[in-house]
Amino acid sequence: MSQLDFTVDVYQNEYLLDGGKDVNAVISVTAPQAVSAPAVTPDGAEIIIVDCSGSMNAPQTKMAAARTATTTALNGLRDGISFAVIAGTDRAQPIYPPDGSMAVADPRTRVAAKRAAVVCLRPGGGTAIGQWLRLAHHIFASKPSALRHAILLTDGKNEHETPEQLEEAIKLCEGVFSCDCRGVGTDWNVEELRRISTALLGTVDIVPDPAGLSADFAAMMKAAMGKRVADVALRIWTPRQASIRFLRQVAPAVEDLTDRRAQSGAQVGDYATGAWGSGETRDYHLCLQVAPVSAGHEMLAARVSLALGSTSAQHLLGQGLVKATWTDDEALATRINPHVAHYTGQTELAELIHEGLEARKDGNEDTAKIKLGRAVALAQSSRHDDTAKLLARVVDVVDAATGTIRLKKKVAQSDEMTLDTRSTRTVRTRK
Repeated sequence: MSQLDFTVDVYQNEYLLDGGKDVNAVISVTAPQAVSAPAVTPDGAEIIIVDCSGSMNAPQTKMAAARTATTTALNGLRDGISFAVIAGTDRAQPIYPPDGSMAVADPRTRVAAKRAAVVCLRPGGGTAIGQWLRLAHHIFASKPSALRHAILLTDGKNEHETPEQLEEAIKLCEGVFSCDCRGVGTDWNVEELRRISTALLGTVDIVPDPAGLSADFAAMMKAAMGKRVADVALRIWTPRQASIRFLRQVAPAVEDLTDRRAQSGAQVGDYATGAWGSGETRDYHLCLQVAPVSAGHEMLAARVSLALGSTSAQHLLGQGLVKATWTDDEALATRINPHVAHYTGQTELAELIHEGLEARKDGNEDTAKIKLGRAVALAQSSRHDDTAKLLARVVDVVDAATGTIRLKKKVAQSDEMTLDTRSTRTVRTRK
């Protein structure tokens, strides 16, 4: 096995009842533990985007915390990494380097960038996140590095450009760089930042207290510096008798990848997964629909591979097979693979939380109670302790096992937003 090989494990019950057509499998992918070849450890490029709108001055500690967090992130840059800092208001301004280029990280440039952050990151103006993304795109264009990553911090909604302008900016940046988004406080829009992070293969989270920004920026930068393999695609071949109903990442977080498909050959589609760190593991739920046949038949329902930034076969990094075998043995066909069952429940948990919170916002308390109650029961049965604790801040749990709850009369907005942003995080199954 070469140092580039990924491990691909397939978990499924391959048996279908006579005439059955739905095939479900969990694909567990693990990157190699150590990658040192220059071909897969390209020089990286990092941009830190900081909201400097007027609201960042309320309270004043928010902007001060953002400056400190930016300094922390700059300290985390590896020597040799290209980097830049952007201040975002109703326009975007390069702070360092001020000419809109990128600097190379070393002791001298880090000090200069930190000085610029202290002097130039000042609140005033509006919020036009699309402008920030466009400037980041322009700056990244000067560095054709395979590992391009941005951190985007905001405390407000995108109020100084149209939703269409933001959407155009997001589409411009897709495939160019990844972006981790953070909202500080409670005046920003979860769905807005989730749209950016989803399209740009990043993460989204809330930092309720500005005092937590430095630790969060440090963690994001550490993760970014740990990426070693860029532009990895999940490549899926299916025979003519099969089609893909959906493909979801289910660990470490739920993310629907179905619409991310790019045709790369006859009956072959690639799904971008971004950059990977050494030893990183992600799980995917693949659901296929096959042409039903009678008992005794079997077929290869899908071939799942990892491809490195190319459509050529020599860049395949690992492979797993999804099978289908028809039987008239009902006991054999109706066994549910524990991995598939676990992640089906995790996806349902995320959906229930989202739907329950939306119903609560709309004043539909009966629906909210049903959805969030079911979420409480699922969180307990799947041992999703972190989510259970977040749910307990929004509802009073009477009996977790049965999902019996009462809606709290008063809920802190930060607790509700934290539950919303973190509802898609999942707990992995054991191999």
